[in-house]
Amino acid sequence: MTAGEKAKAKTEQAEGKLKEAAGNAIGNDRMAAEGQAEKSTGDAREAKEKAKDAFKH
Repeated sequence: MTAGEKAKAKTEQAEGKLKEAAGNAIGNDRMAAEGQAEKSTGDAREAKEKAKDAFKH
């Protein structure tokens, strides 16, 4: 996994987690759903990069 892609995945995961928590805290379901989606996007990016690394070796 390239360092840039890894950082991007971790950033998306962290931002999504924060947005989801904030949405839940203030009762904003839409914000919580958007946060969950961002987190999932980061998870998918990380999984893709790990799969690429596995086939590289």
